[in-house]
Amino acid sequence: MQYDQFYASITQAVPPPGLSVYLRSLWYDAKGDWDASHNTIQDVPDKTASWIHAYLHRKEGDVFNANYWYNKADKRMPGYSLEQEWEEIVKALL
Repeated sequence: MQYDQFYASITQAVPPPGLSVYLRSLWYDAKGDWDASHNTIQDVPDKTASWIHAYLHRKEGDVFNANYWYNKADKRMPGYSLEQEWEEIVKALL
């Protein structure tokens, strides 16, 4: 799947079949369902999930918790927009 296809799928009622847990989480986030996004990713124990988890807590405004997850992901909190980070993560996963 290409980025444009993934982005276009956000208009649908359900995520496309076969999405990874990571992309499914980001799909829910783009739909405005922070809780579904967080619930989808919170128990996945790897650095990619930690990056998404960090992004979600940054979006929530919980900087302390976001920094904890960025550290687990071996990343630094970016100084650019949430929208840009969302796109960066999606493109890294596609």
